[in-house]
Formats: sequence, C-alpha cells, structure tokens
Amino acid sequence: MNLYEQRASNVRRTWALIIGFIVVILAIGYAISLYYGDPSILIIAAVIAIGTNFYAYWASDKLVLSMSGARPASREEYFDFYTVTENLAITAGLPKPKLYVINDPAPNAFATGRDENHAVVCATTGLLAMLSRTELEGVIAHELSHIKNRDILLMTVAVVLAGFVALVADIFLRSSFRGGGRRDNNGGNALILIIAVVGIILAPIAAKLIQFAISRRREFLADASGALLTRYPEGLASALEKISTQNIPMQRKSHATAHLFIDEPFGKPEGKLGWIERLFTTHPPVAERIQALLNK
Repeated sequence: MNLYEQRASNVRRTWALIIGFIVVILAIGYAISLYYGDPSILIIAAVIAIGTNFYAYWASDKLVLSMSGARPASREEYFDFYTVTENLAITAGLPKPKLYVINDPAPNAFATGRDENHAVVCATTGLLAMLSRTELEGVIAHELSHIKNRDILLMTVAVVLAGFVALVADIFLRSSFRGGGRRDNNGGNALILIIAVVGIILAPIAAKLIQFAISRRREFLADASGALLTRYPEGLASALEKISTQNIPMQRKSHATAHLFIDEPFGKPEGKLGWIERLFTTHPPVAERIQALLNK
C-alpha cells in the first residue's frame, strides 16, 4: 500500500470509528432509557452527542490553543518559523496556517483546526530555539501533513466522543447504584443493568485504546508525508532525535490534547516499555519513527 492509499484508508477507518462511537453512545442511551423506562433519555443522548460534535467542529482550535496557553507568532519575532511554514504550505498546496507559539522550554509542536482554510500550527519556544532551519522544516512538514491528511478534525471528534462516553458512563453508574429503574420487571431490569454496566465500564477504555492506536498510526503517516514534502527525511529524523533526548515535560499539558503534539508532552518513562504501557501511549517510540524515516 503506497502513501496515498494509506492516507485514504486511514480516513475511511476514522469515519468508521466515529460512526462506531455514535452507535455506542446511542446504545448506551437506549440501555439507560430502557432501564428507567423513559424514551426521552435516548433522544437527549443523541442531541447531546450531535451538539458536542458540532461544537468540537467549530471551536476545537480555540479550545486547544487556550488549554495550551498559546499566543500568536509574528513574522518579525519568529522569522524562520514564519517563512518555513509559508514556503512549505505553498509546496503542499495549502493555505498558510495561522502560527502560534507557547512559552515553554520543552521542544514540541502541534497542528489543529477544522480544515485546511482554518488551520493552526503551534510550536514551543524551546523547539524554535533548539532546531536548525532544516530540522524545523521537517517538523513543520510533519504538522502540515496532519492538516492535509485531515487528521486533526477527525481525531478531535474521536476525543470528544470518547469523553462523552466516559461522562455518560459516570452519570449512569452513579445513578444506578443509588437505585432506580422500572419496578415492573425486576428480572429483566437486573439483566439490563448488568449488561449496561459492563458495556459502560468497557466502552471508555476501548474508546481510549482506539484513540491511542489511531494517533500512533497517524504519527507514522505524518512522518512519511512530511518527508515526502521536504524530500529530506534526515531533517525530521534529526529533529525527532533532538526532541527525544531532551525528554522535558511541558509546563501546561493535558491528556485530552497529548495526542496532537509531535512528541509526548508528559515526558517519556525510562527504559523499554512493556506491551501494556505501549497500549496507553499516544506516540510510537521515537527510535521506530526514525528507523522508518531512514529505512534502516
């Protein structure tokens, strides 16, 4: 499978994931409505799910920038950042995204936005101070690839849906253990409760695991797309090596946005990760990414 086929395949898989999440939310809403004998609960769940996704579509970039403490970057203050992004955007056939910086010594960067015309690329001051222009080109090409591949919007929607599943699970479990539900069919009611509780406990965990798996896959795709854009994979490989050797946690970090960054914002644990730890990481190991870039 070549790069373009993989890009199209990933988009199809992500839409399938989003549809799957919506089905799970509706199933949870149905179970709750059945348990309480109130069909309006299912309608409320559907309305909230659609409304949450609508909000995520229009305001995801503002939300992420606010959580990260980012500020606009001017051409005069960050000339290389501005001109590198401008040149690569032209090469990629993209409108130049808005540029933001985060005052943080930890080297990192991310892209966000709902589409190519409303995109943002953000970098930390630590990254801009550390990298050479060639290495910066590799990082910016990686972030522009996320925009071109439509990764950011789709991952944001998946995050919102996963968070909504967890919220509904928490509300339902709390109310269930306080009592309630229909009294006219105790045996059936108990069975519905057992099935719903098991499903609701597992749904947020499964949602997070799928979210992390897609994030890791998309990092590899963005690395490959970025290398194709610059025609110089060594630049991004060198940047990733520099970033990983620092291993500095960011000052403002959140599990909700960790998957957006080019590297893990919480810092990486020492030693080799076991298979369980790898399941819950948002990024593939840097060594594997460098190896894939350099075809070693």
